[in-house]
Amino acid sequence: MNTRDVLMALLFAVLPTLATAAAPPPPLPQRLSETGLYEADSVTRVRADVLAYMPQYGLWSDGAHKRRWIWLPPGSVIDASRPDAWQFPAGTRLWKEFALGVRIETRYIERLPDGTWRYASYRWNADGSDATLVPEGGAAVAVAAAPGGRYAIPSRSDCTVCHEGTAVPVLGFSALQLSPDRDPLALHVGAARGEHTDLRSLAAQRRIVNLSPQLLAKPPRVAARSAVERAALGYLHANCGHCHNATGALDGLELTLAQRAIDSDDSAAATLRSLLGHASRFVPHGGGAAQRVAADGGTAPGTLLLRLKSTDAATRMPPLGVRQVDAAGVALIELWLTQARQSLIHQP
Repeated sequence: MNTRDVLMALLFAVLPTLATAAAPPPPLPQRLSETGLYEADSVTRVRADVLAYMPQYGLWSDGAHKRRWIWLPPGSVIDASRPDAWQFPAGTRLWKEFALGVRIETRYIERLPDGTWRYASYRWNADGSDATLVPEGGAAVAVAAAPGGRYAIPSRSDCTVCHEGTAVPVLGFSALQLSPDRDPLALHVGAARGEHTDLRSLAAQRRIVNLSPQLLAKPPRVAARSAVERAALGYLHANCGHCHNATGALDGLELTLAQRAIDSDDSAAATLRSLLGHASRFVPHGGGAAQRVAADGGTAPGTLLLRLKSTDAATRMPPLGVRQVDAAGVALIELWLTQARQSLIHQP
């Protein structure tokens, strides 16, 4: 075979791959019932090959009740070589249902063949017969139980702000969040049930590879000196850590609120160091420089609590998906800081 024939053979070999890579993904289904979550002709019976899960630390969403599911393509596995940044196979799909008395929306995430992720939200019909695709810009829905009677379904750009601020866009499905060693003081999550997938069941079903044996022998937990501190650090991890971490776009702020499954002592210590003794770049209205946590327990509450307590859209944290102050979350953080202040002061 001459050089020309070799080149032509190589070209024909790679053309199908190039065509597949260049082909745009199919459009998003117009109805939730078409995404693969439910059995045919049902919007209540979840397919047998779809796994339900419950993270141990919940995200506050103005009191909405949530259910979550994940589907992995047949024969595919999650690669856990990086314990805190799992790699999900192409075709992975996840759903999260939000309800306030009635189902309001179900959010959907899918990993495409080229490795990118796409996001969508589906709004439930008034009669609960199905949910329809929400436009890219999101939607405002009248819901009596929502703050002010209005519920905001996020835009797709809003989804990327939260989900792509960390190493992996999948939030809540990780070694720490699926640990069988669950935190009994964790807020805004129900009790894990037998049908909920956890770290051990994933391994038993061989849906995950390269998982450190250490994480099965001793399931991960947030490193803490007290039960209250464990719950508080877990709360900050779930509600703030997807943006405030050491690897994302905001790492320059030196505010580390994400916890790791491996080296959990180091990640907890990093959180404490990043909170204490740091001037906040956020300047409170009418005030000058402030600390993230008031080290002396004096007159200034610190910007961490200030922003968690705020109802002002320009001040509150988290900035998206929240309109109502999480009173239980604020109380937990206040209790933790009150109990731990002296030990925080003496952190190296």
